[in-house]
Amino acid sequence: MRAGSAVDAKCSQVPERPTVAQLREVTQPPSVTGRRNSEHWVADLYLRRLSPYVTRVLLMTSISANAVTGLMILTGAAAGAALLVPGLAGAVLAAFFAQLQQLWDCCDGEVARWRQTFSPTGFFLDKTGHYVAEGLVPVGLGVHADGGLGSVGGWTTLGALLSVLVLFNKALNDAVHVTRAVAGLERLRDDADSVAPRHGQIRRLRRLAGFVPFHRVFHSVELTLLALLAGCADLFTGDLAATRVLVAVLVPVALVTVVGHFVAIVTSSRLR
Repeated sequence: MRAGSAVDAKCSQVPERPTVAQLREVTQPPSVTGRRNSEHWVADLYLRRLSPYVTRVLLMTSISANAVTGLMILTGAAAGAALLVPGLAGAVLAAFFAQLQQLWDCCDGEVARWRQTFSPTGFFLDKTGHYVAEGLVPVGLGVHADGGLGSVGGWTTLGALLSVLVLFNKALNDAVHVTRAVAGLERLRDDADSVAPRHGQIRRLRRLAGFVPFHRVFHSVELTLLALLAGCADLFTGDLAATRVLVAVLVPVALVTVVGHFVAIVTSSRLR
C-alpha cells in the first residue's frame, strides 16, 4: 500500500463525531495527565473531566487548535483586566476567567491530539498565553488594591513589581530549555532527579519548601483565588486592607522564590 493510501486509511478510521470515551482515550493519555509539572491541580480536580465535552463540541466546528489557544490568551488577559473592576465583582470575574483559561488550555491540546495538528506555533502561543495571564493578573491586583483605575498609586506600583518578579521566575525555566538547546544538550526530562539540587543542604531546603509550596501561588489560578479570598475579607473590614496585605506579602515572597529558583537551577543537573 502506498504511504499516502495508508495515511488516508488511518484518517478515515477517525470518527467525525467521537464519543467522550474515545476522546479521553486519545487526548488524555498518561503521558499528558501524569506530567509532574505541566498539569495544573485544577485540571486533575475537575477540568480534565469537563474538557472532553467542550472539545467534542469544538471538533464539530472548523476551529483549529491554535485558535482555541487564542481563546486561552484572550481569557487570560481578561482575568487580569477583570481586577481593574473595583470591589468583590472584579475578584469574582478574575477567578472565573482564570478557571476558563485553564479549560481552554486543556481543550487546545485535546483538539491538537485528536486532529494530529501539532506545531511549533501552537507551543509558542500556549507559552504566550501563560505569560500574558501571569503578567497581567499581578498588575491588575495592584490596581485592585488601589481601588481601581481612578485611584492608581503605590499599590499599583507594587503590583507591577510583582508582575516583573513573576515573569522573571517563569523566564528562568524557559532559559534552562534555551540554554540546553544552544549547548546541544538533550531535552530535559520531566522528573524529580533532573531538577533536584546536587548539594545536600540546598536539596534539604528545597524539600522543606515542598511542604509549604508558596512558590506555586504565582500561577494565575492561585493568584485570582487569593484575590477572591481577600475580596471576601474586604467585605467584612469595609476597606481594602486584606487585598493590600496580600499584595504586600506576595512581593517579598516572590523575591525569595526567584532567588531560590535561581539557586536551585544552577546547583542542579539542569544545565549539564
